[in-house]
Amino acid sequence: MTHLSVEMLAADAVEPITSAGHAQLGIAVLAGIAVIVLLITKFKLHAFLSLIIGSLVLGAVAGAPLDKVITSFSAGLGTTVAGTGVLIALGAVLGRLLADSGGADQIVDTILARASRKAMPWAMVLIAGIVGLPIFFEVGIVLLIPVVLLVAKRGNFSLMRIGIPALAGLSVMHGLIPPHPGPLVAIDAVGANLGVTLALGVVVAVPTAIIAGPVFSRYAARWVDIQPPENMVPERATDDLEKRPGFGITVATVLLPVVMMLAKALVDIVIDDPEHTVQRVFDVVGSPLIALLTAVLVAMFTLGRAAGFTRGRIATTVEKSLAPIAGVVLIVGAGGGFKQTLVDAGVGQMILDVSKGWNISALLLAWLIAVAIRLATGSATVATISAAGLVAPLAAEMSTTHAALLVLAIGCGSLFFSHVNDAGFWLVKEYFGMNVGQTLKTWSVMETLISVVGIGCVLLLSLVL
Repeated sequence: MTHLSVEMLAADAVEPITSAGHAQLGIAVLAGIAVIVLLITKFKLHAFLSLIIGSLVLGAVAGAPLDKVITSFSAGLGTTVAGTGVLIALGAVLGRLLADSGGADQIVDTILARASRKAMPWAMVLIAGIVGLPIFFEVGIVLLIPVVLLVAKRGNFSLMRIGIPALAGLSVMHGLIPPHPGPLVAIDAVGANLGVTLALGVVVAVPTAIIAGPVFSRYAARWVDIQPPENMVPERATDDLEKRPGFGITVATVLLPVVMMLAKALVDIVIDDPEHTVQRVFDVVGSPLIALLTAVLVAMFTLGRAAGFTRGRIATTVEKSLAPIAGVVLIVGAGGGFKQTLVDAGVGQMILDVSKGWNISALLLAWLIAVAIRLATGSATVATISAAGLVAPLAAEMSTTHAALLVLAIGCGSLFFSHVNDAGFWLVKEYFGMNVGQTLKTWSVMETLISVVGIGCVLLLSLVL
C-alpha cells in the first residue's frame, strides 16, 4: 500500500482539524458511526439528522474544536449538494417524465411482447436495467412491480422467477452506475473519472446482474415458490393516456446522457490533450450536468409532447418530480458533510498509515469498509458516502482506471446483505407478499450475490487494466 503524506490529501483538507493520535481517531470514527447507526435503527431518527449528530460526535471524540467540525461539515454538505444535488434533481425529472409519459410502460410492453416464456427472466433483467438507469431504486420498484406481478400471473410463473431478475437489474444500477446518488458521491470523493467509471461499471454490472438475476432466480423459485398476491396489482400510471412515445425514441432518450458521458471518456483516452479543441468541447458536452440537462430537455419533447402533454402538464410533471427527492438530497448532502469531517480529521491518513503494512488490496479494503457500514446502517447510500470518505486518500496515486474500480468496489460493498434495517427489504417483502424468512432467502441472498460477484469482477479487472 502506498504511503501518502498529509499534504497529498484532498485539496480541501490540507491540514487536519485535530492532532489526535491514531487510537483516538479510530475510537472517534467508531463512535461517530455507532451513533449514526443507533439513531437510525433504534430511535428511528431521519438519516439527515443522524449524520449531522454523528459528525459532531466524531469531531468531539477526536478532540477537534467544534467550530472547525461545523465548518468541515458545512463545507462538505455544500460541496456535495452543489456537485451531486443538481444531478440527482435532473435524474429525478428524467425519471418522472419517463414514468408519467408512458415511456417506461412502452419499454416494458415492447420487450415482453417479443420475449418467449423461456426468455422472460432475461427480458425482466433487461427491462429493469434500462428503466432503472435514470431513476431511483424505490421508484423503479414501484414502477416495475405491477409488471412483475402481471407477467407472473398471466404466464403462471413463480413470482421469484420473474421478480428476482427485475430486482437484480434495479439494484445493480442503483449501486454501480451513475447518475445514481451513491456512485456520483463516491466518484466526487475519490476524484475518479465519471466516464471511465460509467464504462467499467457497465462491464461489471452485466455479468453481475445476470448471475444474481436470471441465474439465481432458478434457485430462488425453488426455495420460495409463491404466486403473485391478490389485489396487489395497482393501476398503471399511464392507463389513462391516449398515446405514448415509441419504443425506439424512449430508449434513445434514456441512453442519451450515458452516450454523451461515454463519448467524453473515449475522447479523453484517444486525444489525451486537455488543451485540444475537440477534447475541450467533449469535456463540456460529456459533463454529467450538461448530459443530464440535455436529456431532460430532449425528454420534454420526445416523451412529454409525444404523450400529448401540454406545456402546463410538462411543467407540473417536473415540479412533482422534485418534491420526493428533497430527503435524498439532504441525506446525500449530510453524508458529504460526514465524509468531509472524516477527511479533515485525518481519518483517511490514519487508514493509510495503519493499512500500509497489510497484505490486502485497496479495492478489497474499500469493499470491506462499505460492507460493514451497509450491514450496520441498512443504507446503501450512507455506506457508499462514508466508505468513500474513509478510503479517498487511497486513490491519490492510483491510475484513472483503478480509481474508477475503487468507486465500483465501494458500490459493490454498499449492496451487501440487505436485512431488516433496510427500507428496501420491507418494500420487497410487502409487495411480494413474503414473510421475513422468505425475504431473507431471496432478496437478501440476491443482494449478497450482487456484492460478491461485483467485487470479484472488479478485482479481475484490476489485474488486467
